Amino acid sequence: MIELSTDFSRTLSLLRQEKGISQRKAAVALGISQALLSHYENGIREPGLAFVVKACDYYHVAREYLMGRTLSRDGVIIDAEEIYDSSAEKGTLKGSIMATLQKKLVVNTVSVLFDLLSKLGSREAITAAGDYLSDALYQMMRHLYRRAGGNEDFFATDAAAFNAGLIAADMSLSKARYITALNACSNGDFPEISSDSITTAYPGLNQSVAQIIHTADERSRGLL
Repeated sequence: MIELSTDFSRTLSLLRQEKGISQRKAAVALGISQALLSHYENGIREPGLAFVVKACDYYHVAREYLMGRTLSRDGVIIDAEEIYDSSAEKGTLKGSIMATLQKKLVVNTVSVLFDLLSKLGSREAITAAGDYLSDALYQMMRHLYRRAGGNEDFFATDAAAFNAGLIAADMSLSKARYITALNACSNGDFPEISSDSITTAYPGLNQSVAQIIHTADERSRGLL
């Protein structure tokens, strides 16, 4: 047996569901019984290395992803402790008070979102939320990069696919996965979330959350 994270069984099950196949069909392809695959997907038993390798080949993901050591399906491991964190920086962005304000509002609200999701404990919801926000940032950065005359070879997705809405489509799919993941959680799993609880748990940050919600509500109501 090999050491697996508690996310292994859920990831294995999620990959099968994404592929749109039954447990029986997946078991045949992986060379095991349906009962044994059910045990693996429900965390009742842990597989050996040979099965993990075969499952990775079948679902086209890296072993590190299946074993819960990275959120990247190609196996690129990013250590959270090594990522530069600008959230604690003081002062303003050069030349723009508005840019500093928007940065703080977004960074603070994202911090609250992922802290709440971490308490929920759903890897699927956390991953989908990250994918959704990453796609939004990708599009903003690429449009800026393009307009500034940058070489789009920097991006792996070709211009035609981007122009056709490929990243936007992935963003919509990430939203669907996020909602599906939340719906899969039981009511008792959710942390307390209300304006009062956010104010109490996140003093200072709560102002950013309230502002983000308020301005989005105002913009959307103006469309009606």
